[in-house]
Amino acid sequence: MSAGNKAIIHRWFEEVWNQGREETIDELLTPDAIIFGLGESDAVVHGPAEFKPFFRNLRSAFPDLHIRIEDTIAEGNRVVVRVVLEGTHHGNGIGVPATGRKVQVGGLVVVEVAQGKLVAGWNIWDQQGMLRQIGAVPTRLTDRFLTPRD
Repeated sequence: MSAGNKAIIHRWFEEVWNQGREETIDELLTPDAIIFGLGESDAVVHGPAEFKPFFRNLRSAFPDLHIRIEDTIAEGNRVVVRVVLEGTHHGNGIGVPATGRKVQVGGLVVVEVAQGKLVAGWNIWDQQGMLRQIGAVPTRLTDRFLTPRD
């Protein structure tokens, strides 16, 4: 089961993210799947219909987006992948005007697989690092944060 589940998540990253194949979302994500940790809020995403706007926004912001899988660990029906997201900021899909800057950020994804489909996902990725690399947030802490307060 673990090898098959690894193959499913590898297909997800290759087809959905690296090739931009939106139809694979419908093939691999169950209608009632729950996904955590995609955006800046604590909102939970449910199924393909709610996931696709996130997918479209990120792909439009980074049209050359590539997610490289560094490590894959599987046990039972859960798979953990350590990934590196790379791309060039050419669009405003994340709410920041295009800068043309390249980004490289890491992340961890845990997925639960049932009957060959993704039923749950937990995402932890360096969103702050991505925003820093495109110039949307300061590159270093200001003295205000580094100086002890009375």
